[in-house]
Formats: sequence, structure tokens, C-alpha cells
Amino acid sequence: MSATTRRDVFQAIADPTRRQIIQLIAKQSMNLNSIAENFDMSRPAISQQIKILSECGLVIIRQKGRERICEVQLDPLSEVSEWIETYRKFWEAKLDNLEMYLHTLQKKKKHGKK
Repeated sequence: MSATTRRDVFQAIADPTRRQIIQLIAKQSMNLNSIAENFDMSRPAISQQIKILSECGLVIIRQKGRERICEVQLDPLSEVSEWIETYRKFWEAKLDNLEMYLHTLQKKKKHGKK
């Protein structure tokens, strides 16, 4: 993947390890070694996960002396939120229609018994 290619935020959050990294550094910025200590995988593997998060803009890496500090940037998640909201509205409307239909059936059933 070239340096100019940006990964998709959906791709970034699809992986459970990357979601855990986001959750971890959302609490406080951390260096790469501190992040890696929280996972049962090698530091290079964690670095690769962070690189993916960085490519989609969810993590910013700042050089502080000899350390690389990772900071979370949650703004790109708004794209995910908007996408989910579209489907939430869709399913809410479907469930509201189902509720009205079931209510109508119950009314008919009650009137049929009387």
C-alpha cells in the first residue's frame, strides 16, 4: 500500500485488536512499548496495527524525544456513526410498522371475540 493510500475507517475497526488499541489510548496517550505490553503479540505486530489505525486517521503518532506517542483521533468514527444511523432509522421504521400491524391484529382478534 503506498504512502498516499488511506485505509478505510471501517477496515480499521473491523479488527478486534485495533478496537482494543483505540479503547486503550482513548483513556490516555501512550508510547508503542506501553501499548504492546497490553497485548499477547510482538511489538512489530502492534506497530503494524497502529500503522493501519494511523493510515485511516484514528491514531496520530507524535515524536517526543526518542519515543513515539500514540494519540487517539476519534473524528473519523463519525463516518461509521452516520452509516449506522442510516440503518438504525431504517430498522426503527420497519419495527414501528410491525408494531402497528400487530396492534391492528390484536384489535381485530378482540373485536372478533365480542
